[in-house]
Amino acid sequence: MGVVSGADEALKAVRYQIKQGAKVIKMHATSGVLSLEDTVGAQQLSNEEMKVIVEEANRHGYKVAAHAHGTEGIINAIKAGAASIEHGSMVDKEAIKLMKEKGVYLVPTSGLVDFVFKDVDKMPPITRKKAEETLPLAQENLQKAIKAGVKIALGTDSPLIPHGLNAKELSAMMKHGMTALEAIQSATINSADLLGLKNIGEIRVGYKADIIAVDVNPLDNIKSLEDVQFVMKEGVVYKNITDKAVNE
Repeated sequence: MGVVSGADEALKAVRYQIKQGAKVIKMHATSGVLSLEDTVGAQQLSNEEMKVIVEEANRHGYKVAAHAHGTEGIINAIKAGAASIEHGSMVDKEAIKLMKEKGVYLVPTSGLVDFVFKDVDKMPPITRKKAEETLPLAQENLQKAIKAGVKIALGTDSPLIPHGLNAKELSAMMKHGMTALEAIQSATINSADLLGLKNIGEIRVGYKADIIAVDVNPLDNIKSLEDVQFVMKEGVVYKNITDKAVNE
């Protein structure tokens, strides 16, 4: 019986996910904050495994997102060809430089801090320790990445921020140096670009008519996007609070 390598297993896993309909592949380049292992930043995939994952996904026309907290894992995931780094808690100068050179996105999930620390007393001691050490560091490094001009796309790490509360991430990113316009772009133009979607993210002729509206200019108050008044999807109106109020 032959020995099956980690790279072989990684290749099989990517092919399986694609056969099941996945359009983006996510790999765990490093360990995590809320897992029960001691370390938060240890690299969990070898460089060869990450390279194989990216090559196979790219061969099918799909991109790879890398869950990565630790610096070494972040850098090696970038070198392997990951399109985005999810979390990026320990991103350093070298990683920021590489991300800018290669056009790799950072998906910081910074808004989850309030949700995590709300229940920190209920966490097992090991995860609480990791959260208290890692999340503040992640906020500091996000500021550095934004200031350096790293491309940012919105992500929430749902369910830590419950699905549907995505807009809370916008004000969280503004706390770390983004303008309101940059935060909005991270959720629209940038996210579409990261995912390789060519017909959404902007209001343009030929694009899908996926549009929301709020009652206050979000450039003046970003939190207005947490109370959406109007929703259109592919030209069909699904929500219109203004009309309802007028009719009543």
